[in-house]
Amino acid sequence: MLYDAYEFQRSMLASASAWANFGAGMLQSRANPFAYFGGGTILGSALEVFAHAAAPRGKPAFGLDRTTVAGREVDVVEEIVLQKPFGQLKRFARKGVKGGPKLLIVAPMSGHFATLLRGTVERMLPTCDVHITDWRDAKLVPTDAGRFDLDDYIDYLVEFMEAIGPGAHMLAVCQPSVPCYAAAALMSADGNPCRPKTLTMMGGPIDTREAPTAVNTLATERPHAWFRQNVIATVPAMYPGGGRRVYPGFLQLTGFMSMNLGNHMMSHWEMFKHLVRGDGESAESTKEFYDEYRSVCDMTEEFYLQTIDVVFQEHKLPRGLMTHRGRPIDPAAITDIGLLAIEGERDDISGIGQTRAALTLATKLPEEKKHYLLAEGVGHYGIFNGSKWRTRIAPVVEQWIAANS
Repeated sequence: MLYDAYEFQRSMLASASAWANFGAGMLQSRANPFAYFGGGTILGSALEVFAHAAAPRGKPAFGLDRTTVAGREVDVVEEIVLQKPFGQLKRFARKGVKGGPKLLIVAPMSGHFATLLRGTVERMLPTCDVHITDWRDAKLVPTDAGRFDLDDYIDYLVEFMEAIGPGAHMLAVCQPSVPCYAAAALMSADGNPCRPKTLTMMGGPIDTREAPTAVNTLATERPHAWFRQNVIATVPAMYPGGGRRVYPGFLQLTGFMSMNLGNHMMSHWEMFKHLVRGDGESAESTKEFYDEYRSVCDMTEEFYLQTIDVVFQEHKLPRGLMTHRGRPIDPAAITDIGLLAIEGERDDISGIGQTRAALTLATKLPEEKKHYLLAEGVGHYGIFNGSKWRTRIAPVVEQWIAANS
């Protein structure tokens, strides 16, 4: 019923958004004399803000067609290296460019599409042969494709690294820091030649007992059964994955929006003022951010609940209790992978010390293979997007990759 109610509301808002967009276009048209006096401009701007906020959204495109390599502009083409039911390995091939460190950027499976890391990919393209995990929306995966849980996630990472080949590097943004760390430990224990040369973890919940945030508290103050009963829904029959049990992306978005509701309201108020003043460029930047931020996807029930249990409630990785298909995951197996832990000083999702814990757990890794960066004045999304990522954080990642290649 929860999902059906949401779909009904979404269809109603889609219609209202279309009409609001039509009205805004009429009131702001230069051919309309009412646009030059009275409240036409203000009303048109208000309708445009509403139309944007209520519009339905699908999976965005990366749109990274060109990059600059060694001062030369080159074309970028997206390639599918390996396709699996719940995700695919995507490569951003730089035409005419050979060599360069191979980098797998692991996108979070936390309610948003991999395109949330567009800025991460764009910044690393000039120096690296970039690949990314392009996870699928669970509501679009037919039930005959089977289950997908945290163990499957780790299996996918190993397969993706093997598809890229030996000598590659791995960069985990937020949530995948735990499965990436587990995959690195397992591949090290097996002597897998495709284990990453470096693993960079950015704002990841390795040990959420360190500096718990509101997100961590939400995951621990309620029993496991509460999540199963209250936030899991059945995909409607109108989707290819009809009948699959999922944690809907719209619930995750609601949670994140409510954490900083005042900021989001101010952002839309600022967009409204930009539109009234005719500052379309500033308004467009806000629109682009929310187009991405509000594009959400579902997670399978088993992946979401296992993550709640393993990462947030039982803290199994830092306690030495995490397993993969019954096999213990031993961080001490990591002996030659360069580990880089990056945290944001103002991160309100992964507190300071949660990612750094990964360095302590690798007890047999030489200290010169460990590095830590605390990005001052940077929040969670600023770790991997925006000017501070481009100018202060990415250079550290590039230097770490170069030092361990």
